[in-house]
Amino acid sequence: MASETKPLEYYLGLEYSIDIVADPEGGYVALFPDLPGCGTQGETLEETIAMAKEARELWLECEYDVDPGRIPLPSYPPEYSGKFNVRIPKSLHHLLVDAAERDGVSLNQYVVMLLTRGEAEDRALLQAAYARELERERAAKSESEAAAD
Repeated sequence: MASETKPLEYYLGLEYSIDIVADPEGGYVALFPDLPGCGTQGETLEETIAMAKEARELWLECEYDVDPGRIPLPSYPPEYSGKFNVRIPKSLHHLLVDAAERDGVSLNQYVVMLLTRGEAEDRALLQAAYARELERERAAKSESEAAAD
């Protein structure tokens, strides 16, 4: 049994996620991960958002005219319970319990603090590496411009 084609308004009413990132050379880029090839760019965030809305509508209208069955439904981020189980050596378990008691917090609170600290340190390292790379690119660009003059 073939599925019934929904009206265009149905697809236009769906909420598709959008990724907006700053372009290193200025302005912003907007992409719709669920809509292949659908994206735009603008000079300001407001302009980019307006243009992204129009790009999404045009993409859906064109795809609807070609084959409405190919229009993907929006994907949504998974929901997390905030709980997971992990097996660790008894010796590590003992060390963690002792450290939590010394800090006057529960084992759960202590482990959350350790995970948060580790994730923040990793993020800071990545951001520092990215900043160094941008600085290298700027220096190379300045050198090439100076050589051209």
